[in-house]
Amino acid sequence: MFTDIEFMREAIKEAQIAGEKGEVPVGAVIVKDGMIIARAHNMVEELADSSAHAEMLAIREAEKKLGKWLFDCSIYVTLEPCSMCAGALVLSRIDKLYIGADDPKTGACGSLLNIVKDERLNHRIEVIRGIESELCSRILKDFFRKRRIG
Repeated sequence: MFTDIEFMREAIKEAQIAGEKGEVPVGAVIVKDGMIIARAHNMVEELADSSAHAEMLAIREAEKKLGKWLFDCSIYVTLEPCSMCAGALVLSRIDKLYIGADDPKTGACGSLLNIVKDERLNHRIEVIRGIESELCSRILKDFFRKRRIG
């Protein structure tokens, strides 16, 4: 059985794949009953699709396997989801969100906004922060540093 750290490391592997492709290095895995049922990384540039964030792609993959709702599922994401992804997580009915690095500029799960905990919505998500946060942050910082230099 995987631990939360091991699941986040799987999301980190996805982030690294994205970074190697020149995508913003964000990765996600969705887990149900202790098994990864979906994995994805950012593919915005590759697909020329502004909605092709890791979370959105992972949600789509998981829903194909399970049907419409992601009850009893958890998602591990290397970077705090934006408002689009946070909204999609709420709509998918995912239960738990594990965040690697916080995103003070666009994070919609407690940093800038808190869509996943908004009491006006019909579903709220339990949020666990800081799993492998230093590594998740370093991957992003290194990516953007190389982009500025190169």
